[in-house]
Amino acid sequence: MRERFISVTSRLLDEDPRLALVLAEITMDGFRPAQRRHPDRVINVGIREQLLIGVGGGLALTGLRPVVHTFASFLVERPFEQVKLDFGHQDTGGVLVSSSASYDWPAGGYTHMAPGDVALLDTLDGWTVHVPGHPDEAEALLRHAYAAGDDRVYVRLSQMSNAAPLALGGDLRFRTVREGRAGVVLAVGPMLDGVLAATEGLDVTVLYAATVRPFDDDALRAAVGRATADVVLVEPYLAGTSAAEAGQALIDVPHRVLPLGVGRAELRRFGTIAEHTAAHGLDAASLRRRITAFLR
Repeated sequence: MRERFISVTSRLLDEDPRLALVLAEITMDGFRPAQRRHPDRVINVGIREQLLIGVGGGLALTGLRPVVHTFASFLVERPFEQVKLDFGHQDTGGVLVSSSASYDWPAGGYTHMAPGDVALLDTLDGWTVHVPGHPDEAEALLRHAYAAGDDRVYVRLSQMSNAAPLALGGDLRFRTVREGRAGVVLAVGPMLDGVLAATEGLDVTVLYAATVRPFDDDALRAAVGRATADVVLVEPYLAGTSAAEAGQALIDVPHRVLPLGVGRAELRRFGTIAEHTAAHGLDAASLRRRITAFLR
């Protein structure tokens, strides 16, 4: 997904004079050709993440559409006050593009992990959040975000990917991938393939979300209307991040929600992405056990 981010953003910098890119060393090598072509609109501030956000907000005040990029832990968590003030309080728009969020680079250790990024942004008003599950989706959602006027958008890129893309074009609604009557499982971004494997043969509806904010209340309500009101959320970030959104969508419907995602306990061994996925109970075998136990 990060390679796709480089290619699509570099092309659009050539095409759209309003687009500007702000980096903090991360991914700078990939953007050196674009920087040579557009030295006034491709800016590297060095490892200064608070400044990264401040420069992005300042560019937005001049009428540019800033794209601000680094690891999620340094894009959302470390400079959160600047995100809150320089975009939210100033009521400016821009696109934050992260990489290596929950545990995509285990060797980087806990300093480079940010499973709470979406939950943290949920404390602010007016953010659209895209969580693509495939590089093709990443490109489509990046293009949508860049063209979104002056909106505030967060695009969460991952090393993990589904085998095939689903969320393409401008339709940001949840998609029905499989229909059943015993419950509804909402898979977010790169969690879809694991959810499909985990629910193979189960009589459940599987919804897919590559855009989680705004939350698609109508799609969840419609799915519950065709099945039971037992809802499982499978998210690639902090477990329970969208539980309140699901509860609000079903506020008039008696329901149960099982939120699955990254746990709060810090895993202190580097390991691999697959090992972290299993340790958080998000591999297909663990998901099947947890989903079937809940639906019983």
